[in-house]
Amino acid sequence: MRRTRLTTHHTTSMSTNGNSSAQTPSSNGKPQNGISKNGSKPQSKPKNADTAEDAMSKGIDGSLLKRLLEFLRPHKNAVLGVLMLTIIVAAIGPVRPKLSQYSVDNYIATKDQNGLYGMILIIIALLIAQGILQYALTKLMQRIGQTTILDVRMRLFRRLQEISMRYYDTTPIGRLVTRVTNDVEVLNEVFSSGLVMMVANVFMIFWIIVMMFYTNWQLALATIVVVPILLYGTNIFRKAVRREFRTIRTQVARMNAFLNEYITGMNIIQIFSQEERQRKEFDSINAAHTEAHVKSVFYYAVFFPFVEMMSTVSLAIVIWYAAGHILQGTMTVGEVIAFSMFGEMFFRPIRELSDKYNTLQSAMASSERIFQLLDEESFVRDNPGAVPMQPLREAINFNDVTFSYDGTKKVLCDVSFTVKKGQTLAIVGATGAGKSSLMNLLTRFYEFQGGDIVIDGRSIRDIQQLSLRKRMAIVLQDVFLFSRSVAENISLGNEAISRASIQAAAAAVGAAEFIEKLPEGYDTQVMERGATLSVGQKQLISFARALAANPDILILDEATSSVDTATEQLIEEAIQTLLKGRTSIVIAHRLSTIQKADNIVVLHHGKVYESGNHQELLAQNGLYAKLYRLQYKEQLV
Repeated sequence: MRRTRLTTHHTTSMSTNGNSSAQTPSSNGKPQNGISKNGSKPQSKPKNADTAEDAMSKGIDGSLLKRLLEFLRPHKNAVLGVLMLTIIVAAIGPVRPKLSQYSVDNYIATKDQNGLYGMILIIIALLIAQGILQYALTKLMQRIGQTTILDVRMRLFRRLQEISMRYYDTTPIGRLVTRVTNDVEVLNEVFSSGLVMMVANVFMIFWIIVMMFYTNWQLALATIVVVPILLYGTNIFRKAVRREFRTIRTQVARMNAFLNEYITGMNIIQIFSQEERQRKEFDSINAAHTEAHVKSVFYYAVFFPFVEMMSTVSLAIVIWYAAGHILQGTMTVGEVIAFSMFGEMFFRPIRELSDKYNTLQSAMASSERIFQLLDEESFVRDNPGAVPMQPLREAINFNDVTFSYDGTKKVLCDVSFTVKKGQTLAIVGATGAGKSSLMNLLTRFYEFQGGDIVIDGRSIRDIQQLSLRKRMAIVLQDVFLFSRSVAENISLGNEAISRASIQAAAAAVGAAEFIEKLPEGYDTQVMERGATLSVGQKQLISFARALAANPDILILDEATSSVDTATEQLIEEAIQTLLKGRTSIVIAHRLSTIQKADNIVVLHHGKVYESGNHQELLAQNGLYAKLYRLQYKEQLV
């Protein structure tokens, strides 16, 4: 019988510190472990998601830039220091051409060596001062940038922990990884140097223009006469590169989503010999990504020579204009030399401004996606005044609970039952009946639309979610183990769980025997997803994890349906250890494992079809009795 798994596919328990992990959806937006085909599966990501993402970031959005700058607020004093250093460094640069002019006209032309040596020392001192200030400016900028990026990543990570499972059901994990890694890394250059360098270049251009007009206004006009042509070409370049940057970011997200799904499902790909088809699909994605990069490189390859050409044209105009005036004695050679230096200095920041502007464009695209995640409102919210959960005293009540994943087709309809403290409640039913959905609601991974779930007389919405999950532990059929030691996989990093408690929990559920035979015992590093352990061994570790958490409420979601008979016997003994003295809810595939349950609820098409203990349900000769007889025959065979 195909089962409906709890959507926390990768999580096998929630420790007392509230750690939990959600199911990982595939890149098509559907849960890998799915909810049944009866309409209870969440809606998949719209097919036009990539198109919508391509439409983002059509320019420098002032409100978006303002939000981006808000990240710098905690470092405002350091930012002010950077701006002051930027203004000073930008002002020092244009002084050198003026000093060079003065040296040529007043010392070289008059053969005054002493005066020339003194001016050389002044220029050298100026260069040293500029270098020291530039060093301090760069170091301070990088410190601000790295600290800000740390803050952004932590905010994104916290948001990923807060949003509901519904969001994960419809969002490929590869896209989320792109948000926290690639998109944030784009912001790194902006915070570390981009914005500051744009300000520095603006001030540089300003000081150069001031010095040029102060030196000779006719040559200043001759130098900047090509600026309108340059600005026109820069605008074309900016628009073209902006378009390619958006395409590149989209293709990176597509590639990450594809790789995440492909690597996760590698065994299926190989079993069904789909390597060639997947290679072609990846080649298509990779080719689109490469093409976008090549186009952006083409625009850069055209733009930079264009700027150099405008710089050369400007210099030629200056020399042509100055030549006649020098012969007439109305202009000096030093002025021409100064303006050749001014021209080179003038066009360099213009070129860099275009480059940094495109960096800012790329940052706008990334920041828009980052803010979309930060603004995500897909939360399961507590009621105002929600209080921490106290130890379970009486019972858990499901009162006419109604639930739908997509808002249209009901998965659960007016479901009611009670689990008293210390009792074991079993839930059975066909695939898609809504069994795991009940557990999703009890753990508050999803929000129900009708009725209420009440714990000790208090609505579950009036209980803080973190404290609620601290009182629970879940053991799933599909066990997820982290790339940590066995001991860390049992404690999940909860410092309140001592090494002795870890070993005691493992011994109680029968896991200690195989753990102690591992190369380094409890310190043995588990490979990703527990690849080096058997299904039964991983399951026993998950039982030890649940027992070590010492929960008030224990949830077992078909914890024995993936193991062989011999392992099942060992696991059933572990289950009895876990259930002893606890309030437990057991979702069962094999009915033989729940015969001792205090109460059994049979779900059918999202409704409570019948309930009672094992003997009572057999006596009713209803759906449970039919399921039991069917499994009994299968076991005999």
